Formats: sequence, C-alpha cells, structure tokens
Amino acid sequence: MIGDMVEVVIDTGTGGTRTFEISATRAGRRVEVSNARGIVEVAELTRTGHSVRVGRFMAARVIAIVEHPTAAGADAPPRRRSTRVEQDETLL
Repeated sequence: MIGDMVEVVIDTGTGGTRTFEISATRAGRRVEVSNARGIVEVAELTRTGHSVRVGRFMAARVIAIVEHPTAAGADAPPRRRSTRVEQDETLL
C-alpha cells in the first residue's frame, strides 16, 4: 500500500544515532521487515514480490524499528459507488 513506511534507528558507534526511512513509493507496493543471521532487512516489494529497494543493517547496531502502516483501514473515507449505479437504482 502506498503510505507504508519503516524507520530504522541505528547506533553509529560514536555516541550518536542515524535514522533510515524506507517507504512504499507507489500504489500496490509494500514494505516488509525480516531478521535472519544477525541481519535486519527492510525491503520495498512490488505486488508480485520482487524487491525494488532493500536496506540491510547489522542487528547488533539496530536500536529501533518503527513501522508506520498506511491509514487506509480505519481513517479512510467510505468508498462511493458511481453515479450511474445510483441513477439505475432509482428507476427500479
């Protein structure tokens, strides 16, 4: 979904932090997070599952992973039907 975003906060080792943002840039894309063998991978995927962009981080350096899902579920306005369907229903 467009609007999905993941923020990854990394310890730089010099007493500071750095934030990386990976987001779904087009409609139909999604962002997935995986953790395996000491590597945290954040990937933007297409509808078919091909990766567009990938960020890989050492798990020992990751301080936080913040996921921001799209607001299409609860806050989105209800979908309207087309006016042609509404006109046809009034004739019945």
